[in-house]
Amino acid sequence: MNQVYTLSHTDAHKIVDAIRVRADKNSDGLAVAVVDAHGELLAFLRTDGCRLPSIMIAQNKAYSAAREQIESATLGERSKSEGFPMTNFGELRYVSWGGGVPVFHEGQIVGAVGVSGLSSEEDIDYAKHGIATL
Repeated sequence: MNQVYTLSHTDAHKIVDAIRVRADKNSDGLAVAVVDAHGELLAFLRTDGCRLPSIMIAQNKAYSAAREQIESATLGERSKSEGFPMTNFGELRYVSWGGGVPVFHEGQIVGAVGVSGLSSEEDIDYAKHGIATL
């Protein structure tokens, strides 16, 4: 019987901690959320200097990436290029900004990371930095 891998709370905290260390070093105010494969929150951090809207945006970026199994920026690009509004998904939590990155294990979605507070490119870079610690 094959064992199914899931993103543990220990994994989630490793991701958050890697991002926290880098954000503290750079004095970057951001929010980071780590979710499971269903988009449900496992770990969250709001660093000093983070703007309040970034709290929910980070969580929604991670949610979007986990549910659609693609980066949130890719979801936004598809929405624009294919000419359908994000509301067509019927999911009000979906966002189209960069910073939501899915986490895969052996080709299977196990969770996602969402970062918000900086530019989309920086948010994506931070999310990928955290995931790389696994």
